[in-house]
Amino acid sequence: MYSISQLQPESGVHHDLVSERNLRLAGLSTPQWYAVTTRSRHEKRVQQQLEERLVEVFLPLYESLHRWNDRTARVSLPLFPGYVFVRICLADRLQVATVPGVVRLVGCKGYPSAIPDPELAAVRDCWKRRIKMEPHPYLAVGRQVRIKEGPLAEMTGLLIRKKGRFRLVLSINSITRSVAVEVDAHNVEPIALRRQTA
Repeated sequence: MYSISQLQPESGVHHDLVSERNLRLAGLSTPQWYAVTTRSRHEKRVQQQLEERLVEVFLPLYESLHRWNDRTARVSLPLFPGYVFVRICLADRLQVATVPGVVRLVGCKGYPSAIPDPELAAVRDCWKRRIKMEPHPYLAVGRQVRIKEGPLAEMTGLLIRKKGRFRLVLSINSITRSVAVEVDAHNVEPIALRRQTA
């Protein structure tokens, strides 16, 4: 955990370090999205408690058919098991960290890392439009495509095929998790690969 005095630039400090500290200072007062790790199967309870504390929280769910010995039922499960997302200023992070069931804010070197807006915005857009999504293994590499038109126009992700249907895989890199959204193959176009310059 950093104090404000630790984040302020000092004379003679390398420029990259000063820039990093300035970004962290900006995050103290600017609301951004962060991933929060929860205890196993505590996502919904954590969401409820964060809402009671008036914290903006996002917990996308999906429907799954579960079978037990005596019955079958549809259940709502977290799209990203073990995670909820919060939009906070870092100065208010204790409001989140002290919620029972919260393990930590996801970050690097002990400091929470904000999720880039486009990564979470794509998932939130699909969620708001009630587009069917399901968990998908995280994919770091693959053919990137862009949706040409319709409610998901301009959304980008990895194109895959499953059971004869095409899906767009959306990834949140900071938590190494992905979800798959069904798309029509004729409505996607490949994203041109940038040529590397010497």
